[in-house]
Amino acid sequence: MHTNSRLLFERYALPLFQRGMKVLEIGPDSFPSTYQRLVEDLSVEWHTLDIHDSPYLTYPNSSEYCFPIPDRFYDVVLSAQVIEHVRRPWEWMPELARITREGGLVITINPVSWPYHEAPVDCWRIYPDGMKALYEDSSLEILFSCWESLEMPHFHRYRPGISRESHSRIGQIVYGVLSRLGLPVERSYDTITIGRKSGLAEQDAYLS
Repeated sequence: MHTNSRLLFERYALPLFQRGMKVLEIGPDSFPSTYQRLVEDLSVEWHTLDIHDSPYLTYPNSSEYCFPIPDRFYDVVLSAQVIEHVRRPWEWMPELARITREGGLVITINPVSWPYHEAPVDCWRIYPDGMKALYEDSSLEILFSCWESLEMPHFHRYRPGISRESHSRIGQIVYGVLSRLGLPVERSYDTITIGRKSGLAEQDAYLS
């Protein structure tokens, strides 16, 4: 999980998690996942789903567009670094909305500046306007969507690329030298989008 994805989650999504929530994470990076460890609250019931097989997944070998989950089952449906690997996101997003309860949240984080990386396919780079269209077509109210990088705030100039830790050790040293010469440093840019399924409005306070 690259740094900017984690930082965006911490700033914009983490404050929305509450005690006793039932959460589904699609495509976790580990068990427990980076995001589950950030939430920390043991009262949150955290389930996982993936198209791959693993004994640690709640829903292994899931269909891509039809999850084995009842309607309106989760308070939060979270996915990060997943939608770019979904061939038909306009079919996938309504499935996320279907399993979210009324008043519940759908949260996605997706890369914008990263190069091609198949897992097993790589299809999309989506800015906020595109994510808003997908959410709205799935009857999800947009609470927040932005394209941003929070990485390496101490540098002065940047260009879109990949996270610093994804470079080789030599590459990281070179970037440090270049930044001192006033040249732009590469960092990751990602889109985070938070939407609410039509229903109660108990999540509005964080935007004020």
